[in-house]
Amino acid sequence: MNTNNQKMSSRRFAKTSAGNAAEKLISRQVMEKDDFVALLGDFGNQETGKRLKEEALRLRTQYYGRQVFARGLIEFTNYCKNNCHYCGIRGANRNAARYRLSQKEILECCREGYRLGFRTFVLQGGEDPFYTDEKMAAIVREIKRRYPDCALTLSLGERTRESYRLLREAGADRYLLRHETADEAHYRLLHPAGMSLENRRRCLYNLKSLGYQVGAGMMVGSPGQTLWCLAEDLLFLQRLQPQMVGLGPFIPHHDTCFATEAPGSVELTLYLLSIVRILLPGVLLPATTALGTLDPCGREKGLLAGANVVMPNLSPLKNRKQYELYDDKACTGEEAAECLGCLKQRVEDAGFTLVSGRGDARQL
Repeated sequence: MNTNNQKMSSRRFAKTSAGNAAEKLISRQVMEKDDFVALLGDFGNQETGKRLKEEALRLRTQYYGRQVFARGLIEFTNYCKNNCHYCGIRGANRNAARYRLSQKEILECCREGYRLGFRTFVLQGGEDPFYTDEKMAAIVREIKRRYPDCALTLSLGERTRESYRLLREAGADRYLLRHETADEAHYRLLHPAGMSLENRRRCLYNLKSLGYQVGAGMMVGSPGQTLWCLAEDLLFLQRLQPQMVGLGPFIPHHDTCFATEAPGSVELTLYLLSIVRILLPGVLLPATTALGTLDPCGREKGLLAGANVVMPNLSPLKNRKQYELYDDKACTGEEAAECLGCLKQRVEDAGFTLVSGRGDARQL
């Protein structure tokens, strides 16, 4: 986080001390923005961090035991019509080596994933107009026909309510749509004209109303982010009550206007993972690839902060490096689905058990 953010005047969140904010969160009372700002302002306080981490682990154990759910990630297209300023596959990046997977190739990824033991597939791509509602619905129907015992998650960006309805009726179970930032001014800094935070929020609420298990989430340490931005993110998650939250550090890409910006903080990301686990106890919370990219032990640290999902890559080997949202993305080795045994061992070494079932979000 920028130095200026760390120097934010304590007068702006004097209403609530950090210790009181932590206890208020843990007691499951509704939090106000000042509470979140106070809590975030205490990042780096070892006592507060330890208290939050312990409570996050207690809750994830209460809801999920020691289980960590493995999802098979299929990155099926890196074409995108949008030009988000932070993203390596933005439409204006002429240096990106573009690809699209056919339905046959996607189904082959699922076949291999099923053989390896995966029972949740995640189809993720840029906002690619090539994949019309009809094409996507056909892909979804065929996956669900072949693998009726599997959950299917889509991450295709912003679409119309009617599009979401058709894909839900075709059999999609979950939808990931990270909001990236819930602060209007910050959103404008990260996105081009023509995109709007209002529409992103509308999409998320449309997905909820259609019966999807919904995932939101944000980048940590993205350019221009302040404590107040992150507090707004947490307030939005509290209101939305998603079943999944994707939370990872910002990592710059060399072909964007943010190429020279510093990456986000691994430690602040871990702090936020604990906060989100306490805020939404039954949430499905990934230890993201971005964490593992910035820190070789990032995945394990994420699990120890309250995360309970990992997403090994099932995409064809020849395409994995091409889905480059940020620089130096980890997509081979233990990020690869083929090395599930290696990942299982590392998860067990961290004190957890890797499972491949559907692993739906839970409520007690």
